Amino acid sequence: MSKEAIGMVGLGRMGANMARRLHRGGARVVAYNRHPEKAQALAKETGMEAAASLADLVQHLPHPRVVWLMLPAGAATAEHVQELLPLLAPGDLLVNGANAFYADSMNEAKDVEARGIHYVDAGVSGGVWGLQEGYALMVGGKKEAVALVEPFLKILAPASDRGWLHCGPVGSGHFVKMVHNGIEYGMMQALAEGFAILRGKEEFGLDLAKISEMWRYGSVVRSWLLDLTAATLAQDQELQDIAPIVADSGEGLWTAQAALAQKVPAPVITLALQMRWASQGRDDYAAKLLAMMRNRFGGHAVEKEH
Repeated sequence: MSKEAIGMVGLGRMGANMARRLHRGGARVVAYNRHPEKAQALAKETGMEAAASLADLVQHLPHPRVVWLMLPAGAATAEHVQELLPLLAPGDLLVNGANAFYADSMNEAKDVEARGIHYVDAGVSGGVWGLQEGYALMVGGKKEAVALVEPFLKILAPASDRGWLHCGPVGSGHFVKMVHNGIEYGMMQALAEGFAILRGKEEFGLDLAKISEMWRYGSVVRSWLLDLTAATLAQDQELQDIAPIVADSGEGLWTAQAALAQKVPAPVITLALQMRWASQGRDDYAAKLLAMMRNRFGGHAVEKEH
């Protein structure tokens, strides 16, 4: 492909690696971060361009500009959108890559599109492994808006023809990502509970690391989450230094609320969410393993026992 240009705003765990993958894939990346030293360090490492401000970023991009926001959902994203709107021109594109509530994205799109600027909501999965393995990308927006970002989706995805999908209108990308994360809650909870039961059968002296490694090959429950579980258990089966506290980032709650609104029974997802809430302060092996799974796939912080 020709050297398409994109502005990447937000260089945290996800944003920085996405910028790296885009750059490696042949895109021209202009990177910006609220703390300029992050953008400067990334530019020095990769050779991509660092913008000193949002205005500088916009000036360095050809029209129609594509600006991808990879920021925390809520105030941080909203503030950057409001700062960018007067800098962009009709026909430009804003991509919201946050783990945002889909209805908020739909409302945000109305403000953006009222100025003639395109809007795409992008759910992104892949965590800290996405740089090498590629990301799963769930996008919502009008056909002409998605067409502007498609060259970059093909680079970010595991392959140009798979791992990304135009799900539907604005909001659908974040809705699909929300449900994806709800499913993730249930899968993680089931794995953690199963290994807690195995560990509890003390008279068998079961080796959880060997069991998890064996299950990775040919079993019905083989999965990436099992791969991460096996890697964790290979290092430390006891998890004595891990606090049994499992955070939730919102998507599980939103999925449970959507299920209630649609009258769709979702007991596994709902209970998995409630188990995270109940995890604080309990000496619970399953909660410790859940915390380590989140750390492995997303780089999320793990609290240590004091």
